[in-house]
Amino acid sequence: MPSKKALMRRPSPLLAEGLVTHVEREKVDVELALDQWEAYAETLRAHGWETVEVEPADDCPDSVFVEDTVVMYRNVALIARSGAESRRDETEGVEEAVARLGCSVNWIWEPGTLDGGDVLKIGDTIYVGRGGRTNAAGVQQLRAAFEPLGARVIAVPVSKVLHLKSAVTALPDGTVIGHIPKVDRPSLFPSFLAVPEEAGAHVVLLGGPKLLIAASAPQTADLLADLGHEPVPVDISEFEKLEGCVTCLSVRLRELYA
Repeated sequence: MPSKKALMRRPSPLLAEGLVTHVEREKVDVELALDQWEAYAETLRAHGWETVEVEPADDCPDSVFVEDTVVMYRNVALIARSGAESRRDETEGVEEAVARLGCSVNWIWEPGTLDGGDVLKIGDTIYVGRGGRTNAAGVQQLRAAFEPLGARVIAVPVSKVLHLKSAVTALPDGTVIGHIPKVDRPSLFPSFLAVPEEAGAHVVLLGGPKLLIAASAPQTADLLADLGHEPVPVDISEFEKLEGCVTCLSVRLRELYA
């Protein structure tokens, strides 16, 4: 049977120096961030996920946002190459971690750039955000890696937020959710649900009706509960100050076989 694993990487002591692009810099409490990270990991484990820690990258302030370093499709890991040059060293250790899990490994090569946070998978459809961190060559290389495996890759514009998944994620039935002011073209998604809060645009599918969601989106949690989902709130306030959300703190691997 497939085993549910989640790659995670503990916060760097330099977390407070992480990049900010679309928000004003705020003071980050690194100790509180570590406590929130531990609670996030425990929430995953409580819902049947095995957390796998990637070797820490203490010299990389943004390294806790491990989702940006790799994109998974089936059993293939595509190692990213960030559009932010200062983040490119974060892939060290991630390649080793996915290889240990039995994944085959591909890479994004220069001149391509791609951040994992720009990739939203819904079944065999892969939406890729084209914005500040992911360029056309990166999209082309992702397409070359995954389309032969059965994926359909669709590029979508991202100009109002850092990553595609800063603007939208998807519910278990494939409905894309997002906060309208942050989404460039909602009409690109066959099924779209507007949510009332920016932080409500991000959910992690825990299994069944359960959805991991930021504690800062209570109105969206109520909306999703009314639709029959079971929101599981976690406080990630310190990571939100760095444009982080619930998706970027882990890489979920659902299709690996134990």
